This record gives sequence, structure tokens and C-alpha cells, in this order.
Amino acid sequence: MGTAIYPGSFDPPTLGHLDIIRRAAAIFDELTVCVMNNGGPGGMFSCSERAGLLRAVTADIPNVRIDSYSGLLADYVRGFDCPVIIRGLRAATDFDYEVQMAAVNRNLNPNIETVFLAAGGNYTALSSGVVRELGKRGVELASFAPRDVEEAVRRKLRGL
Repeated sequence: MGTAIYPGSFDPPTLGHLDIIRRAAAIFDELTVCVMNNGGPGGMFSCSERAGLLRAVTADIPNVRIDSYSGLLADYVRGFDCPVIIRGLRAATDFDYEVQMAAVNRNLNPNIETVFLAAGGNYTALSSGVVRELGKRGVELASFAPRDVEEAVRRKLRGL
């Protein structure tokens, strides 16, 4: 079914992100997961670190490619034929925001289609911010993040 792009900050990647990646990869021939470098302060991992974590946790999914981009998503997808953007939805507030972003992206690039995937039941309250906060408080992250990510969060918090 062609190629899709799943953009996000992924700071850090969570089990919810991985769930969306696996499900989108099962639908599309090729899935590009694009780490968007928004340049904002307060992140835990650099763009290259986030891309590396995603490569590690998706290594077993053959049709997934990891990329990164600094700039507008509407510009990034110009390099793809018939671009489809994948967005995960956790709650109604995500839907409101994502529908607005889909409209803006389509206004900037009329060739863009956006497909929404609802978060799996276990992941509706999960976000990267939750993983960062729980990590800071020493909570076991196995229910929230892949093992490679949990280990990277622990190392980062220890200053390594």
C-alpha cells in the first residue's frame, strides 16, 4: 500500500510509539519513521540519539527506515510519492490537535494525506513525557518503554 511517514519527536520512544510503528508497518509497504528536530529546549535525547534508539527497537521490522529532519513536515514529505502521514491518537485532545495539523500540512502541501491510528488500550495515557518523569523518579519502565530505551534513559539520568 505504498509508503507512509510517521513523524514525531520520540523523546524517548515509548511502547506506544512502537505499537503504532508495528501496526503501520503491517499496513504499508514501507514506513519511514522521521525524528523531527524541533530544536526546542528541555529534551532528554539529541535527535541523533533518538534516531539511534528507534533503529535499535525497530531492527526486527524489515520495512521500517529511520530518518531525521529539521524543518516543516510538509517540506520533508515532498521527497515522497503520494505521501501518507501516520499519526497516533491517544485521546480526544490528540484528535483535535492532529486534525488541525493535518489541515495545515495539507494546506502547505496538497498531496499529503494523514491517517490516524488509535493508540492500543494500554497506551492511551502513555507519552514520552511520562517516561521521562517516571525515569527521573526511579520507576521501572518496562511497561512504558522498550528495554533499550529504558537502559538509555537510566544512563542519561546518571549522566553517562
